[in-house]
Amino acid sequence: MTQRLLVGVTFVATLGCGLIGGVFFAFSTFVMGALSRLPAPQGIAAMQSINVVVLNPRFLTPFVGTALLSAFLVVGGLFLRPGNAFLWIAGLLYLAGTFLVTMVCNVPRNDALAVVDPLSAEAARLWSAYVPGWTLWNHVRTAAALAASALLTLALRAGIR
Repeated sequence: MTQRLLVGVTFVATLGCGLIGGVFFAFSTFVMGALSRLPAPQGIAAMQSINVVVLNPRFLTPFVGTALLSAFLVVGGLFLRPGNAFLWIAGLLYLAGTFLVTMVCNVPRNDALAVVDPLSAEAARLWSAYVPGWTLWNHVRTAAALAASALLTLALRAGIR
């Protein structure tokens, strides 16, 4: 039973890491670039809208669910299958590099942007720092999620022993 559960969790977590990595990849490669080309008030208003709309079950379920599965894989990888480092390393990558970075680096920037009037001078200054800082941390989230997905794929391919 433990073997089947671990394989199932690994499979679903692999998909979750890949899905979330893909979402973040889109932001890193073209969404933030497109928003930064807009006049600051329009870019700010668009990002404020994105930050509201993203808080929905279709995004939060795979994002948070993958974090929960990753926590399971850290424990499972360390204690149930200590010979398969792919599991716990992938779990830590997603938890630290994707979930924690989101909470510590991206969400505070989003919260600061949410309370700004897009037409104010303060907003233009905030936006000029927001885009490169937010995008840098988004690159970290993207790389961590995709690396975790790759490691979990390798764990499945090698067979969870």
